[in-house]
This record gives sequence, C-alpha cells and structure tokens, in this order.
Amino acid sequence: MTILDWEDLPRYTYDDYVQWEGRWELIHGLAYAMTPPPSIRHQSISQHIASQLERALENCPECHALLPVDWKIDEETTVQPDNLVICGEVENLAYLSKTPTLIFEIISKSTAHKDRTTKFKLYEKEGVRHYVIVDPFENIAKIYQLQEDRYSEVLDAGNDTVEFDLGKCRLLFEFAKIWV
Repeated sequence: MTILDWEDLPRYTYDDYVQWEGRWELIHGLAYAMTPPPSIRHQSISQHIASQLERALENCPECHALLPVDWKIDEETTVQPDNLVICGEVENLAYLSKTPTLIFEIISKSTAHKDRTTKFKLYEKEGVRHYVIVDPFENIAKIYQLQEDRYSEVLDAGNDTVEFDLGKCRLLFEFAKIWV
C-alpha cells in the first residue's frame, strides 16, 4: 500500500484558478472545491451578516462590507471569505490584494475543518485583525482577535453585541440578529 505524500499532489497557481468552472479556493497551491453549494440557512445567515455590516459602516467612509470575493494573497493562494470588511482603498476590481480587517466564515459540514484550521492559520499569518467562525448548527460565533501576531479567542457569541475596532472606525454587531 502506498501512502500519498502531500508533496506528490498537483500544485496550482492563480492562472490555473481563473480557468476553473464552479466555485473553488486555492490555498498554498492546493485546490479546494466549494461544493456542495451553501445551504439556505448558510445563505440566510450570510445575508443577515452582510446587511448588518452595511448598516454599521454607513458612517465609515474608510471601510466596506463585501460578500464572497476573491482575495488573492499570492500566486498560490486565493480564498473567498463568506463575509468581510476591507478598510482603505480597494485598488483592483478583479480581486482583493489587501488584507481584510474582519472576516466571517460560516461553517458547513464540508468546510468546518478547513475554516477552523487551514483558514484560521492563513488569516492569522496574513494579519486579519478579527476572524469570526459562525456555527449555524449551534448558533454560536467564535470571535478571534489578532494580538501580537496570534489569534486570541475573545468570545463565543450567541446573542451578544460585540464591538469591533476596525482602526479608522468601530462597529457594533448584534449576533442575535443573524440567527433569525
């Protein structure tokens, strides 16, 4: 019996990624299919997050709430966070090249491990200030904040209201409103 070594897996680049059909993420040259499509519950929570972020940022000219968009970190890593906030000028219309300030990932059975480990480490390394892992099965959002280049868990939010410091502005986020 032969055990497959990670080094034997095919590696891809952004040029490969943009040719693929369907939804994919590329992390350190490895392709991750974003299938099956998000559930209705996942989409509902994402919509509630997006609308709340949009309202909370109305008076902040520096920061913008976005739905899944390509964040090209380097030639071998492009991800699509479920919901995010980017502060400052967005320079490229095809993809983000700047690190988001706040990311929400809504886990599913097929993405839970990747969101809790692979993306956790990636976002930490890339300097995402706030990372929120939303569990729609438990109605809990684990909130992490970057402190001295490491994530520290701030809170397991259920029905809590949390203030996020985005640098140029702050936003109050009511987690009770996303589970509706």
